[in-house]
Amino acid sequence: MKTLPTKSAGILIFLMSSLPVFAQSSSAGGSPLLIGLIATCVILVLWALFTLASNLLKIEAKKHGIDTEKSGFSIIPWISDFMPGKPKYIGSDRYIKLSKGHDILLEGEAKPEIHVADVHRFAIKPTDFHGMSPIPKVEFEIGQSVKAGDPIFYDKKMDTIQYCSPVSGEIVAIERGEKRSISAVVVLADKNIQYKNFNVPSIEQTSREELVDFFHSSGLWALINERPFDRVPDATKIPANIFISTFDTAPLAPDANFIIEGNQESFQKGLDVLSKLTSGKVHLGLDGRDSKKSPHATFVNATGVEKAYFAGKHPVGNVGIQIHHVAPIKAGQTVWTLGIQEVITIGRMFLYQKFDASRIIALTGSELKNPVYVKTFLGANIGDLLIGNLKNPESRIISGDVLSGKQVHADGFLCFRDDQVTVIKEGNEHELFGWLLPIEPRPSISGTFPNFLYPDHKFEANTNTHGEKRAMVVTGQYEEVLPVDTYPQHLFKAILSNDLEKMEGLGILELTEEDVALCEFVCTSKNPIQQILRQGLETVKEQS
Repeated sequence: MKTLPTKSAGILIFLMSSLPVFAQSSSAGGSPLLIGLIATCVILVLWALFTLASNLLKIEAKKHGIDTEKSGFSIIPWISDFMPGKPKYIGSDRYIKLSKGHDILLEGEAKPEIHVADVHRFAIKPTDFHGMSPIPKVEFEIGQSVKAGDPIFYDKKMDTIQYCSPVSGEIVAIERGEKRSISAVVVLADKNIQYKNFNVPSIEQTSREELVDFFHSSGLWALINERPFDRVPDATKIPANIFISTFDTAPLAPDANFIIEGNQESFQKGLDVLSKLTSGKVHLGLDGRDSKKSPHATFVNATGVEKAYFAGKHPVGNVGIQIHHVAPIKAGQTVWTLGIQEVITIGRMFLYQKFDASRIIALTGSELKNPVYVKTFLGANIGDLLIGNLKNPESRIISGDVLSGKQVHADGFLCFRDDQVTVIKEGNEHELFGWLLPIEPRPSISGTFPNFLYPDHKFEANTNTHGEKRAMVVTGQYEEVLPVDTYPQHLFKAILSNDLEKMEGLGILELTEEDVALCEFVCTSKNPIQQILRQGLETVKEQS
């Protein structure tokens, strides 16, 4: 509820708007100055009466033990009383509500139950890391055994950073791609996982340099993502801030409030460790979309962090959008981002002295028989995760969400930072007359489909683009769904024209693929917006 002076000012503004009426009624005769003075006096008298009445009402309410601040007592209802405002559970924490964006509701949300997945093969893929050498140095040969936490390979350009095995078992394959590049190192997992023992330093008594060295050797460093450019962090740079989003608004995204259950201690420990690695703050983005239900207590009661609540439509849950509205990246700065499960893994290392890369993965999509959560480990084999659960073997399998995820085959592996698998129809059937005959409902912002009449309807998605690539035209659609202070249409054109100065001036360093995924979804021209953005980021990186 707003304070009384604010409401009184609202009355004054409302009554002032009636001045033209007084002026018109006096047009037949009388002095305009006299009429204006009379109208002003009337306004002041009415304002005083409303103020007095509201105060008397509050005094009387307090006599009967009624909390007027919570119950919203007022002599008349106000416009603000009918509009959702800052949820009461937020208190004094920062609250940011975004107006731009679009939520895509799809069929196939994971049920809130966890099954233990029977996965036999796991892989670490160099291709999951931007900027890594195509042929990293592999530490083991096929047939050798590893423990969870043993270093499997390292990047020759940053040879101190180790990429560790998520499970124990035998190295059964080193898969290669074009020009003999290494695409995956595959481990056949033991039935009972054996962990490498680590001599974990005390965060209270260890310097930042020693802590960084430990992160390098234990596989924890690879869990961190550095912005701009979305790469494994440069060890020589200290991040200005660290950002963690505790909710995801992408289609069918896993529920962080469900995943965090039972991991409260590990999450808080991970936050404590991360706070030692930045010169700034650890920022926690919390879900403020529900006016009545607060996020999980683990997030709300987290200590040693700067909290901000966000409300709005997707991509409000993206950490990049939160960075833009809390502490934008300045020239020469870097910031780190992590998911909640990466934070949990760091916390477990410092609590239990082992590299525990276990993950809760959401299996989602309309083409699954039973969309559920499963417990497995980082880099799990997709076929093992989905065995017996596919409605149609010809479906499209995506590691991640439908907007920014990557297509994988059943024999492929979960991408390093993904905690979701989505399975939808392939959409390779021709549609008669296309959008000219919009018979079947589909997720779209186009007015051709009256989706606004059914705000809670969940769609059955497929991969059909309903059109072909054409010239990029100015429609204003990108600006409707991208809640950042930039001109996305101009940015993408600057990238295509290789105009480095314009790219940087238009804020390319603040964005990553998931942030502009909605732009690609709504694009009338069917342009690969995410691919264009990555092209621009790599160009800027090469020139920096």
